[in-house]
Order: sequence, then structure tokens, then C-alpha cells
Amino acid sequence: MKYLFSFFAIIFIAVSAGLLAHDDSGYVLFGRGYTTLEMSLSLFLVIVFLSYIFGYILVRFIIQTWNMPEQIKHWRFSQQAKKARKTSLQGLINLSQGQWKKAERLLTRAVKNSDMPLLNYLSAAKAAQKQNSPERRDHYLALAHKSMPAADFSVKLTQAELQFAYGQNEQALATLVDLHNLSPKHSHIMVLLSQLYKQLKSWDDLRKLLPQLHKHKVFSEKKLIEIEKETYIELIQLIKVNQSNNKNNTDKLQQLWQNISRELKKDPDLIEIYCNKLIQLKNNDEAEHILKNTLRKKWQSNLVKQYGLVKSSQVEKQLSFAESLSKEHDNHPLLLLTLGRLCMYNDLWGKARAYLEASIGNKELPETYKELGLLMEYLNEPELAAEYFKKGLFLN
Repeated sequence: MKYLFSFFAIIFIAVSAGLLAHDDSGYVLFGRGYTTLEMSLSLFLVIVFLSYIFGYILVRFIIQTWNMPEQIKHWRFSQQAKKARKTSLQGLINLSQGQWKKAERLLTRAVKNSDMPLLNYLSAAKAAQKQNSPERRDHYLALAHKSMPAADFSVKLTQAELQFAYGQNEQALATLVDLHNLSPKHSHIMVLLSQLYKQLKSWDDLRKLLPQLHKHKVFSEKKLIEIEKETYIELIQLIKVNQSNNKNNTDKLQQLWQNISRELKKDPDLIEIYCNKLIQLKNNDEAEHILKNTLRKKWQSNLVKQYGLVKSSQVEKQLSFAESLSKEHDNHPLLLLTLGRLCMYNDLWGKARAYLEASIGNKELPETYKELGLLMEYLNEPELAAEYFKKGLFLN
């Protein structure tokens, strides 16, 4: 529509000028000394118009000619950049297809004319690592930093990921700790740190990281509970049992338990491991208290079995509580085993034998036969004791 309007405007002007010239062509007279030049006004206007057009074209030609070297240079740069982009893209495709050597060659070849050399160097570093060449990888990472110093954080993060993937755990840890100090809320760094701490079995460092993992919701709630559970299980198991230093170890264990979240303290696996360590450290009363409170709320067969391994300072009350559980689980083999053990702690030999034999009647377990064998030895029945020990060995 715009061009159509311009066309009609030009036609209108031309026709108007033609009519005006026809009615009164006029004339133009030029004179210098004795020489004169006369022409019609219409012709003069045509000459002026053509002269303007010619002058405009001539000036444009001169300008274009003057700027031609720069334009050629720009054209060549544009073509080189286009070729570099094409080569880089092919290099990235090769990288994704596992053609590491070809990818590295194309990415480094295109880096000179690439408008994003940082991406080329980082990708080349990944390709070099895949070819088991950490030296070339680090060289490319250094060049990546040099090409764009402002992207130092991204380069270091890529470096940490590659070091971790290559098994250079100590170097990766140093890089990640530095990055974590620079950006404490960076979720991906915390993910890598948690994975690295787990791989290095640095459980105390992982425990210290747990509050930040929860705060920034780095993992799902289910995953966080799994990580926390595994961390505290490992830390509890690391506490050594040393008769000369049991008091300090017990304090350390209890402090560790206080740090565990309220919900996780209800986990039966964690309770079992914690109470087992308490028993090893001769802190039977606390173990009995925790197990009893847990079993009051919910039946857990593994904790029932462990309850029979606790020898508290009040074994009579302990036996009484265990017998109260038999109201709903009177034929459970593990409860009968526990009752047999507790009766032995209370020197109730006949009752212990009855419970243990009842347990065997419901399900034959190696530990039940072992307890019966020990009981028969105490009751001076060696032949029967040997028979029970033998049956227990065959079940293992």
C-alpha cells in the first residue's frame, strides 16, 4: 500500500509539472561576458533533477569504494564466524555421540573464530577427559578461564564435576569447598559435595552439610531422610568401644543422638544400631529405656529380639514388660527367645527352658538353639547341650 501511494504521488507530480510546462514553459537564461545560454524552464528542471541523481550515485559510489576494504574484512569475519559456528555445532554433536577425539579436534579448531570460545574450551575439556587425558583437560580449562575471566565460577564448577567424575576426589573436594564458600546457596554444588562426602566416607562433613540441604531443599524430603539416616548410622558405627575410654565414647554417642531429627529417632533401624552401640558401651539401662518406649508404641520384631540382649540393672521389670507383650504376640518366636533370655538373667532356669523350647516349636532359629545349649551346659546336661549346639550350626 505504501509503494502504491508513492507511485501515484510521483505520477501526480509528473502530470502536474507537464501541464504547468505546457501552459507556460518559461525559460532560463545564463550569461557570462558576451556568451549566453537560454533554455526552457522545463528542460532546466530536468537537467537539475538528473544532475542531482547522477551526483547522488557518484557520491555513493565513492563512499562504497572508500569503505570496501572494511566491508570485505567484515564479510570475511562473518564467513569465518559462520564456519566456526558450524564446526562447533558438529563438535558438540560428536561429543554427545561419544566421538571424543573428533569432537576435541573440531571444537579446538573452531575456537579461534568462535563467538563463544568459553563453550568450546569447556566442551573440549570434557572430550579430553573422556580420552583419559587430565593434562589436556586442565589445559583447556585454563584457556577457558583466560578467554572469559568473568566466568571463573562456571569454569571451576565444570572443573570440579570433571575431577569428581575422573576419581580425583581430593582435588574435586578442594574445588567444591572453595565454590561453596563463594556461593553457599548453590544447590548443585551442595549435591556434588554430599555425593563426594559419601564417596570419601567423610560422614561428619556430610552431617554438617545436612542443615543446608534441608534449608535449601536440595533433595526431596524422602531423599534427605535417607541421606540423614545413612549418615548417622555410619557415624554411630564409627564410635569405637574402648574399655578405658567408654565414658567419653558414650558422651559422644549421646551427643550424636541429640542431633538427630525427632522423626528420624523413630526409625527402627537407627534405634537398633544406636541401642546396639549402647549395649557395647555397657550403657544397658538407656538402651532398655529406649527400646521399651519404642515397643510400647509399636511392635518391631527386630527390636523385640534386641530387647533380650539388654541386661539392665532391673532385669525383673524388664522381664515383666516383655511378658506384657506376649498378650498380643504370645507365639512369636523372637519374643519367646527374648523371654527365655530374660528368664536366664533372672535365674529362672525352668521358665527359660520352657520359653526357648516354645520358640523352637514355632520356628527353629540358630540363636535359640545356642541359648538352649548354653542353658543345658549350665544345668549340667552336656549331651543335650551338644545336640542343641549341633542343630544350631546346621541352621547357619
